[in-house]
Amino acid sequence: MPFDEMQRRRYEFKKALKELSELKGRGTELISLYIPPDKQISDVVQYLREEYSTSSNIKSKSTRKNVLAAIESIMSRLKYYRSPPRNGLVFFVGHVATRGDQTEMYTKIIEPPEPIQTFMYKCDSLFHIEHLQSQLEEKEIYGLIVIDRKEATVGILSGTSIEVISNKQSLVPSKHHQGGQSSRRFERLIEIAANEYFKKIGEIANNAFMPIIGNIKAIFVGGPGSTKNFFLEKGYLSNEIKKKVKETFDIGYTDESGLRELVMKASESMKDMKVAKERDLVQRFLAELRKSDSGLATYGLMPLISALENHTVDTLLVSEDLNLYRFTYRCSVCGNVETRYSKKEEEVPCPRDGSQMNLVEKEDVVELFYSLAEEGGATIEIISGDSEEGKLLQNAFGGAAAILRYVPSQQA
Repeated sequence: MPFDEMQRRRYEFKKALKELSELKGRGTELISLYIPPDKQISDVVQYLREEYSTSSNIKSKSTRKNVLAAIESIMSRLKYYRSPPRNGLVFFVGHVATRGDQTEMYTKIIEPPEPIQTFMYKCDSLFHIEHLQSQLEEKEIYGLIVIDRKEATVGILSGTSIEVISNKQSLVPSKHHQGGQSSRRFERLIEIAANEYFKKIGEIANNAFMPIIGNIKAIFVGGPGSTKNFFLEKGYLSNEIKKKVKETFDIGYTDESGLRELVMKASESMKDMKVAKERDLVQRFLAELRKSDSGLATYGLMPLISALENHTVDTLLVSEDLNLYRFTYRCSVCGNVETRYSKKEEEVPCPRDGSQMNLVEKEDVVELFYSLAEEGGATIEIISGDSEEGKLLQNAFGGAAAILRYVPSQQA
């Protein structure tokens, strides 16, 4: 599958889980059904028939009616499947709470990015998405260690997110003013303290990395001076962990900011890292933006849509946290149509006659971007919301920006 299609599917999958997490039922009326790829559809239908029979005994009339309707809906949709898709199938069906005391039937069918492992049926007041949320976890993981004789920090880079596992201050004295035999004794005490400190950091790193060693792509070690090399050479890390150490880097800090500096240094030598690619893209956009009128950069919703429609966009950068929709409203009295861009549906009065307009269409702006990009041959890059570049894109530029092929007025 092309990388941009993988990005798009991941975005849609994450958006669907966010939507599901916000839905609630009035009672235990929401059905979550997980069907693994090796499960026979006929067996699932038989299971649902038994649940239908059991649910007929629910005391609450409204709950009974809604649960039975949800089961019927799932069984009717299963008729279109001879067998589950490659990774299985997940149904989320039920009456969700809307305004006031009202509910409406909701149906979401998901083909997950990874195989479903076990069959599961749950009827609850919320949809159970925990088994799918685990599939959103980043698979590109790097171990991080920054260390000197005063302090050390161990962390993990997952995708573009840096997680601090532990930060430890050492108790190793840096200097002493003793002479003669006292000097040698103090030096021995210092080395004993340093050895204990390095052993402790090694234990922390070993305990943090060993449970996920199969998923760790590489480990980077950084710090000022030669301490990091001493730490590696003297066997404080287990052999299995040490084999994963890809490179060492000279950096100035050994706290959380040192981890960020280490990632920056490491990404320069490992261009396949996701965090490196995102940083390079955002930096490329910023470099064009600084060129003022001659720069190949634009941002702002309407300028971006215009550039996509005019086929002048080379690369569109979109934050996965954009959360913006295009709503189309129509007046039932005069037929006037209005388009609004916002995060949620609004009450829109008709500018012609003042009557309340009705929502007729809701479209995710990212899907709109993809549609326009396909027409114009532009590339879309989804930027992680938890990276520094993603936060900059979201907070400073509204969640989207573009690198252009050319400035229209300058086209030959």
